Amino acid sequence: MTRSATQPPLRVESALAGCSIVVAADRRSIDSAAVLERQGATVLASPPLGVAPRADATEVRTTIAALIAAQPEFVVVTTWAEYWNWWDDAYAGGRGEELDHALRDAQVVIRGSAMSVESPGHQSSVLRPAEEVAAHALVSAMAGRRVAVQRQRPVSDGLEAILIEAGAAVVGVPARGWGPPPDPARVRRSTVQAAAGEVDAVLFASAAGSAAWLAVAESEGALDAVRRRASNGRLLLATPTPIVAGPLRAARIPSVVAECGNRAALACAVIAHFGEGGAPSLRTDAGRMEVRSGGAVIDERFIPLPRTSASLLDALFLAEGRVLSRAEIARSLPGAPRSGHAVEAAVARLRDALPVSGVVQTVVKRGYRLAVADL
Repeated sequence: MTRSATQPPLRVESALAGCSIVVAADRRSIDSAAVLERQGATVLASPPLGVAPRADATEVRTTIAALIAAQPEFVVVTTWAEYWNWWDDAYAGGRGEELDHALRDAQVVIRGSAMSVESPGHQSSVLRPAEEVAAHALVSAMAGRRVAVQRQRPVSDGLEAILIEAGAAVVGVPARGWGPPPDPARVRRSTVQAAAGEVDAVLFASAAGSAAWLAVAESEGALDAVRRRASNGRLLLATPTPIVAGPLRAARIPSVVAECGNRAALACAVIAHFGEGGAPSLRTDAGRMEVRSGGAVIDERFIPLPRTSASLLDALFLAEGRVLSRAEIARSLPGAPRSGHAVEAAVARLRDALPVSGVVQTVVKRGYRLAVADL
C-alpha cells in the first residue's frame, strides 16, 4: 500500500466525497465543520463532554466583575467555548457591554489553535504548551502589564506563576469545567463506527475531549480496532495542538496535528490528507484507488458504494492483493454472520458497481483478491 505523499493528488470534484467525519466536540469549537461539508463530507457532531453549568451565581458575578475591574491588556485563553462563556454570563447578568468595553483593546493570546477565538477589535496571537509560553516573546511583553488568564482544568500547568515571575499583574479566571456528554449514545455509536470503518476521520478540540472519547471507545470494546485502523491509515485522527493529541499518544494511536495556522486548521489538515494525496492508495487494474467509508476514488472519479460493498472493498484493499477466504470476507461485512452465498452476492454487487471488470478476482477454491497492479 502506498502512503501517497509521493503520489499526485486525487482530483475529485469534492475532495472529501464519500467521507464521514466525526467531530468529537461541540460544533462551535471546530468552526471548520461547515468547510468539511462544503468539500463533500458528512459531518457527525459527537461531543464526548458537555460544559458544566455554573453551580454558584456568586462565582459568575465575581468572575465577570474581576475581568471588568482588571481592564486587562492581555487575555490568555485556552478554549473557544470557555472564552465565549464569559460573554454569555456577562450578558445574562446585565454586564455584557461593560465586559466588551473592558476587553475591547486587549490582545487575546490563544493557547492552541489560531481558529479558537474570533472577536471584533481583538488582536490575537498563538501559543501552545506552557513551556513554550515561557519562551515566547509575549511573556516579556507582559512584564508589568495586566493579564487575565483562563485557568486550566483539572490542575494548573503553572502559566500564572510563569507570568507573575515575569512581572505581570495576573487575574486568574476559573474555567467552567466539563460535564457529561449531551448525547452519550451518539458518542458510543461514533466510537463503534470508527472501529468498523464507517468513519474516515475523527476531529478533537480539547485534550479532555480526546481522553473522554478514547475512554468510551475502550468501554465499547472498540479501542483496539480504532488503533489498528489509525495505524494502517484508514482512520485519520486530527487535533489542533500537541496538547490535544496527548491522550492519543498515550494510547499509542497515531494522529495528525494541524499545522495550517489559521482558524480552519483542522479542515486544512483533513482536506490535505484526503484531497492532496495523504491517504493510503493502491495501483489496481482499474487505476489508482483510495477507499472511503462511502465508496472509492478511482483515477479521479468517486464511486459511491452501499455500506456492505464499501466494507468488502475496504477488506480487500487492506489485504493489498492477498487472497481473502470467504470466511475472512464474511467477518468483514456488517451485520449478522454471513453465509457463503451472502459473500458471493456481496462480491457480485461490488463488481457491478466498479467501473472496470476484473478488479475483484476469484481465486478458485481459495477466495477473492483485489487485482493490484504491482503484484
